[in-house]
Amino acid sequence: MKHTTPLKQNREFRRLYSRGKSAVCPTLALYCRKNRLGRSRLGITVGVKVGNAVRRNRTRRRIREAYRIHEERFLPGYDLVVVARVRAGHARFQEVERGLLLLADKLELLGKEPVQR
Repeated sequence: MKHTTPLKQNREFRRLYSRGKSAVCPTLALYCRKNRLGRSRLGITVGVKVGNAVRRNRTRRRIREAYRIHEERFLPGYDLVVVARVRAGHARFQEVERGLLLLADKLELLGKEPVQR
């Protein structure tokens, strides 16, 4: 990910949960809040209810990849936390990708379409 750094501090996650805007779909929940850093930060949470460690890590990798592919479309300067819901553990990659873009569009985090080369 070129323009995004990880969000790791527990207090930053809690701040987003309490003060950020959120949107949900069957597979994901997305929390966002504008930051003053000029670059985005991404945090991913996958709970135990999603499945065993293998399934949770696979779900985390799918979410990260879906974000990486469309990173250029996201507006810079936001803290984002993606929470995987139980259905994300059994969903195909296309469903996770579609859910992430749908939520980002609901929260008005997407800019213009990138130019196809």
